[in-house]
Amino acid sequence: MVDVLTEIVIHRPREVVARYASDPDNAPGWYANIKAVSWESTPPLVVGSRLAFRAQFLGRKLDYVYEFTEMELDRKLVMRTAQGPFPMQTTYTWADADGSSTRMALRNTGNPAGFSAVVNLVMAPMMRRAMRKDLARLKQILEAT
Repeated sequence: MVDVLTEIVIHRPREVVARYASDPDNAPGWYANIKAVSWESTPPLVVGSRLAFRAQFLGRKLDYVYEFTEMELDRKLVMRTAQGPFPMQTTYTWADADGSSTRMALRNTGNPAGFSAVVNLVMAPMMRRAMRKDLARLKQILEAT
């Protein structure tokens, strides 16, 4: 079981950060490992929406489908794998850090059973590094606009 939480403060209003980060079409721009996203359900994003993601992690190509299970506008987004190599849940939360900044948290939990036991031991630190880089990229994109 892995449970990895990372946070960052982005100097942009919560609504701006949440809307950009929660738009699946933006994911390949700020997630290094996500190579493509395609809608399996009709936009816009709502609870029950399903999207296919193509990613690369630890040298492996991964195809999986996320189903969006919880949405609270500009506050929280939860998605879980409906199909893919291992069960995973991803949660985004956004909170005001001060009048013009946002604290974004990114949490991934799951059981990467498709990987060897040795890989499972190093999975959380590797995920944490990747997630920190992704949030730093998101910060860079949003603070440049």
